[in-house]
Amino acid sequence: MTIRIGINPLTWTNDDLPSLGADTSLETCLSEGKQAGFAGFELGNKFPRKAEILGPILDSHQLKLISGWFSGQLLSRSVEEEIAAIQDHLTLLKTLGASVMVYCEVTHCIHGAQDTPLSQRPVLPDDQWQSFTEKLSALAQYCQAQGVQLAYHHHMGTVVQSEADIDKLMQDTDPALGLLLDTGHLMYAGGDPIAVQRRHASRINHVHCKDIRLEVLEDSQNRNLSFLDAVLNGVFTVPGDGCIDYDTLFNGLKKDNYAGWLVVEAEQDPAIANPLEYATLGAKNLRNLCADAGITLSE
Repeated sequence: MTIRIGINPLTWTNDDLPSLGADTSLETCLSEGKQAGFAGFELGNKFPRKAEILGPILDSHQLKLISGWFSGQLLSRSVEEEIAAIQDHLTLLKTLGASVMVYCEVTHCIHGAQDTPLSQRPVLPDDQWQSFTEKLSALAQYCQAQGVQLAYHHHMGTVVQSEADIDKLMQDTDPALGLLLDTGHLMYAGGDPIAVQRRHASRINHVHCKDIRLEVLEDSQNRNLSFLDAVLNGVFTVPGDGCIDYDTLFNGLKKDNYAGWLVVEAEQDPAIANPLEYATLGAKNLRNLCADAGITLSE
């Protein structure tokens, strides 16, 4: 088992709401992430997208490139069109040694619309599901052949959000498609991260570790808030600082020989939740959780 801990730059700067952390430099993000104790970063909106530029920057901080989000549009594009669209991103990840690509279908998504409540998220009709999963399988097979496996990100405000959506996605797609287990998104959607880990252990190739502040979640659901308003209210925090049972989850990851990255992705308002403070807490809690579960980390 090779397991490392990393972080997403959402702790410092937010891709869905760029005003959050707008003045924070990439240098601050990387230096504080390294100081907090992480071995790598996922991509964010301030990261150069040319390997010859980004590689030396990461090397100077002794950090690895973990992965990066791609906004998929297979519901409106052919497999061939999606392969063409994904090329630059795939090349960047492959060149800098990332083995997984975070992928999410975003057609008609609402997670970036601050004025749209999550109750209005898109639902894929049954008669479109087969075509979607067939195209997704073909794309996953292509990327796997290129040395990078897709890690499908179930996400609030998109067509794959709930535990039932995940089960259906895993049932109807080729094993070439990996699953990104995002603890916070799954609990927000009313799902059980531990049950999903147990059912789909063989497909999980990436883990996003974010915790939930239960009282903020309940308020967000009661008031039918948008995803971004819930984030601004503090629905997410770093692992070990909320209500998710990470001890049981990590014991399951150990039992099922998970190999890959454990990534803190806990978007908050950096003006309220000091990024270095929360990054440090997230790294400390992840290390303690791994130690308690008998997971040996690779630096």
